[in-house]
Amino acid sequence: MTQETKVLYNGDCPVCSFEIGHYRTYAETRDLPIRFDDLNGPDLAQWGLDADTAARRLYVLHEGEVSSGVDAFLVLWRQMPRWRWLGRVIGLPGLRQTATFTYDRLLAPAIYRWHLRRMARRGQSPESSASRSELRQ
Repeated sequence: MTQETKVLYNGDCPVCSFEIGHYRTYAETRDLPIRFDDLNGPDLAQWGLDADTAARRLYVLHEGEVSSGVDAFLVLWRQMPRWRWLGRVIGLPGLRQTATFTYDRLLAPAIYRWHLRRMARRGQSPESSASRSELRQ
């Protein structure tokens, strides 16, 4: 039996939701053992992360190991036949380092700052996401 891969993402983030929506649809239509947890839902506690930390990047749990950032994408892409080629390409020496730098220094911080601005406009703090998830339980 194949172990389930779990993906933690920010469902309140339009960029994150859009991208994860593609992966979720693909995984569900092919009955792949991948579960998608919104950090704003009740499953956040199982990850051992607070909402603010979880909102900063993508996290994937596979075979008992948590990966984040580009490494998380590589793990996720390996689980989906349609995306394996991308995982192989991005995983190549040189490209992996470039992708990691780009994600860690440019993309993830920009998306996180956007997330904080959206939350501030709503009058929420990053920790309030955790409070909302506790209310849903």
